[in-house]
Order: sequence, then structure tokens, then C-alpha cells
Amino acid sequence: VGYGITDSWDEIVETLQGAPMSEIKELQAADRRRQTVISELPRIDHRRSIEILELRTALHGQVTALQGQVTALQAQVTTLQGQQGLAGDHTQSGLPEEAGGSA
Repeated sequence: VGYGITDSWDEIVETLQGAPMSEIKELQAADRRRQTVISELPRIDHRRSIEILELRTALHGQVTALQGQVTALQAQVTTLQGQQGLAGDHTQSGLPEEAGGSA
């Protein structure tokens, strides 16, 4: 009024009132962004859980297939050992007879 102090004060008050309002709006916007991210977390967690279950199932299938291959290889080894045993018994059975005949 007389010196223009009131006008300046009014400007300061308007500026101060405007600043907190814009800050509140910024905080509200940031809060909404956080809420959006937080609301997505259960969906992301669910998707990852499904992926883990699918990978676990696939891994179980691979382990089962490998166990089958190991069983088949063990059977082959047993068969080969049996064949070697028969061949070894045949040659070994001849040796004691010769040894027994010469003794």
C-alpha cells in the first residue's frame, strides 16, 4: 500500500502457496507411479512362479530321460560283461583241464 510492501507480500504468499501445491501434485504423481509399480508386482511374481514351474517340469523330464539312458547303458554293460564272462569261462575252463591233465 504506501510503499508497495503489501503487494510484494501478496506475491510472496502466492508464490509460497503455489510451491507447496505443485510439490503436493508432484508427490501425488510419484505416489501413483509407485502404486502402479506395486500393483504390478503380484502379476510379475505370478508369471515368474509359472515360469519356474514350467522349467522344473522340463528339468524333471530331462532327468527322467537321462535315468532311462543310464539304465539302458547299465543293461548293455551287464550284457557285455556276461558275454565276456562266457568267453572267459570257456577259455579258463580249458586251462584247468589242461593243467589237471598234465598234473
